[in-house]
Amino acid sequence: MMGPAHSLSGAAAWLGVGAAAAAAGHPMPWPVLLVGALICAGAALAPDLDHRAATISTAFGPLSRWLCEIVDKLSYVAYKSTRKAGDPRRSGGHRTLTHTWLWAVLIGAGTSALAITGGRWAVLAILFVHMVLAIEGLLWRAARGSSSDILVWLLAATTAWIMADILDEPGNGSDWLFTAPGQEYLWLGLPIVLGALVHDLGDALTVSGCPILWPIPVGRKRWYPVGPPKAMRFRAGSWVELKVLMPVFMVLGGVGCVMALNVI
Repeated sequence: MMGPAHSLSGAAAWLGVGAAAAAAGHPMPWPVLLVGALICAGAALAPDLDHRAATISTAFGPLSRWLCEIVDKLSYVAYKSTRKAGDPRRSGGHRTLTHTWLWAVLIGAGTSALAITGGRWAVLAILFVHMVLAIEGLLWRAARGSSSDILVWLLAATTAWIMADILDEPGNGSDWLFTAPGQEYLWLGLPIVLGALVHDLGDALTVSGCPILWPIPVGRKRWYPVGPPKAMRFRAGSWVELKVLMPVFMVLGGVGCVMALNVI
């Protein structure tokens, strides 16, 4: 799928988690619901850091382009060194390592560890990165082009600072789910894991499928492209994605939001 659909699906997924938490009698504070949805929307773009034309690979200028090159090479090495006889030969790392459940879990765990050990500046950095990606994904038409990069970064930095201040207020959610002393913001890894997995599931619906299960082998393949029957798949950017899936994600996100806030 393309960036806007990925971001919408990520936000909708976190709002759905919020609705489930409210139904279970453990509602999220509204700042957690909002920040989590934005982080999940941004994290749903992150697996494409292995592709030089992806939103995340251009969102932070030379830094993200440099990271893209490293991740692409790392992914290719991982593919080449672990492929089985049934896995095809390939020349790049796109849709390999970063599109697996293991990568999602490791990135989420690393983010949580950074959040609880790095203090406020680490939290602000995590929020800033994902706010930039969320803006780029959800407001892609307005955020396109290098001339808007500075404005996006300023908006993301301002949003990150304000939301961190709000979350730090008692009862607003810095210690949501994990309440022991020193575990503030440990939950930040959860929307990142969810966003990456939602990205993978979205790509699994497309023609190429997605090797979500790696390193678990399936038959003669270790990089098995998980997906529905080929007749049910579509090409990224096709009318199915733009005219069907994106409206569905918006509706589901809206329903999840009102349920999470106990409006209905």
